Amino acid sequence: MDNWIIETIEQFGYMGIFLLITLENLFPPIPSEVILTFGGFLTTTTTLSVIGVITFSTFGSVAGAVVLYRIGMLLDVTKLEKIIGSWGHILRLTNKDLHKTNAWFSKYGAWTVFFCRFIPLIRSLISIPAGMARMNFGLFVLYTTLGTLIWNVALVNVGAMVGGSWDGIVGYMDIYATVVYAAGALLLVLLAVMFIKKRKN
Repeated sequence: MDNWIIETIEQFGYMGIFLLITLENLFPPIPSEVILTFGGFLTTTTTLSVIGVITFSTFGSVAGAVVLYRIGMLLDVTKLEKIIGSWGHILRLTNKDLHKTNAWFSKYGAWTVFFCRFIPLIRSLISIPAGMARMNFGLFVLYTTLGTLIWNVALVNVGAMVGGSWDGIVGYMDIYATVVYAAGALLLVLLAVMFIKKRKN
């Protein structure tokens, strides 16, 4: 996949970066780390500029996020209530749990969208619950753009600074992703333990 990404950027330049980043949001297994760091490296060997790569990658990221947001809007609470009504006993979920979650996202949704833009994989998928919660679209776009811009500025500039060693950054990003996932898993375990203790009490 890395070779395909590299060839696409080399052939189509800014438009290739835009399309790849849009796809990365829709299909998270496509690594934005490769796209952004290689795009940064190309600014040292081609006519591409750091500002141009950051601009087109940010537009692509927001475009993909908006598509997922719209998909989330199709999965409204009523449809989820029907799903939970049929399968909730297996998933140990109730409609009360659903409404609590919806209320939580409504309260903290903006910051959730912002901070999740720094977490691989989740940075794309967070747009779906935002749409489901009917988060204010203007705020969604604002926080998505801000979080994405910071992520893109960092990786593109790193790619430009390390030059031909840009692919080494991808390895560090894999380590970063592993640490984040491990921390997330630990947090879920702790929350589960707290929930079980609360139920027992």
